[in-house]
Amino acid sequence: MTPGASPVIDGLDLPVGRLLERAQLLRLVEHVAARPELWTPHLDVHATQRTYASLHRDADVDVWAIFWRPENDTGWHDHDTSSGAVHVIAGALQEHALLVARPERRTRYGAGASFSFGPTHIHRLTCADSSAVSIHAYSPPLWRLGQYTVDDGGALHRVSVSYADELRPLAPVALPTAA
Repeated sequence: MTPGASPVIDGLDLPVGRLLERAQLLRLVEHVAARPELWTPHLDVHATQRTYASLHRDADVDVWAIFWRPENDTGWHDHDTSSGAVHVIAGALQEHALLVARPERRTRYGAGASFSFGPTHIHRLTCADSSAVSIHAYSPPLWRLGQYTVDDGGALHRVSVSYADELRPLAPVALPTAA
């Protein structure tokens, strides 16, 4: 391993000092998924809620392992300025993509599947199985995310949250009452 390199990234020919493109993020999550010694120490098979562990963070990228339970739902969100990639190791995730004036698009990703997205993509992820394990990578590293809710009138509202906040569905925004 190169001095100062991370075991999460070691062995990959990734640029240093610049942001990763979506294809590079896909290679990274697939690389980490294939190395269970990097993420299995963080797996709590007795957890009753979604848990997650930061596996790597530097100026260009961060990598997470997420362990899902069946009722888990991130709620609608974007990744602010970060592109991302996800690799499903076990179980299945369902991605719900937000569309305008049309029903959401749902895509099921089972074990072995990967997908990526740009920073403006609005989606939510749910566990589509009894449990799931996935690896996520973001470049630039997450600092802020946008979470969304829809009010009773159908208007979309964005709330800025920290990457350290737990993603979950937000309660609908109440419309102001007329005086």
